[in-house]
Amino acid sequence: MSETTNAAEESARIRAEFTVEGALAGMRLDAALAGALDAPRTRTSGWILDGHVTVTNNGKAVKIGKSYKLSAGDEVVVDASAPRDLADIRPEKVDGFRIVHLDEDIVVVDKPAGVAAHPSPGWHGPTVISALMGEGISVATSGAAERQGIVHRLDVGTSGLMVVARSERAYTELKRAFKERTVDKVYHTLVQGLPDPLRGTIDAPIGRHPGNEWKFAVVEDGRNSITHYDVLEAFGPASLVEVHLETGRTHQIRVHFSALRHPCCGDLTYGADPRFSAELGLTRQWLHAHRLGFDHPGTGERVTFTSEYPLDLSYALTALREGKVQLS
Repeated sequence: MSETTNAAEESARIRAEFTVEGALAGMRLDAALAGALDAPRTRTSGWILDGHVTVTNNGKAVKIGKSYKLSAGDEVVVDASAPRDLADIRPEKVDGFRIVHLDEDIVVVDKPAGVAAHPSPGWHGPTVISALMGEGISVATSGAAERQGIVHRLDVGTSGLMVVARSERAYTELKRAFKERTVDKVYHTLVQGLPDPLRGTIDAPIGRHPGNEWKFAVVEDGRNSITHYDVLEAFGPASLVEVHLETGRTHQIRVHFSALRHPCCGDLTYGADPRFSAELGLTRQWLHAHRLGFDHPGTGERVTFTSEYPLDLSYALTALREGKVQLS
């Protein structure tokens, strides 16, 4: 096995390659990586789910998940960010960052666009973790060092609600809730054109884009991905849509609507019209985590939180309602 780690640098990577043989055959992939690389299993599971681990056999790619059982002859490659300690994260005040709810188990935040959920290689802007530290709010220690307390994520360019675990009990219960899909995640998005039918379900697997490592796409061997939607308002050039996520894949809403040829307005990465986006005043995708509901990990009571649209999204919506912009 070969491995290189440079923990002194923020951009450090963990790279490893090995061939499965002997006792490794038959082991779960996340457990084998944890033992081989002396890393917490939560971290190795995260690497797998985030696409930082690949497995091939006889030169052919193998579809994997964290519970994938290794076979003799499998070639495993890891290329992931080295863990960071919370001590390396600088507390900061973030404009537009709002605490919606706070108790001993959880903190629910309203995240503005331009803020990442947690630190990652190449990202030098604010994060939910650094913003919480700036507010003097502690989080659970469970999870990989750079994403402690984080149980779900929003894209940097997506605004809205996130829940972060503050207690270890909350971290365990919320992770289970997201895995078992008992969390109600409701988004609002403005998409180009008018989806047909007006209410429907998009059931299409999502995986890494074959031609761009930073993008995702609907691909045959991707992970199961299900999006339910309902058109709330139609404006001709665009439609306001409510989205319920059954699964929570990276960029899921953006990828699914792009695949329908109705990309999220402002989302140039996934095919939005740049001129129309500019006329709407958008510099990011019109996508907002509007409502979040789950069983409170401390009390068991069902709690629901809502978030209003931020100014940039409200401006674009008003422009459409008043007929000030048209899709070219």
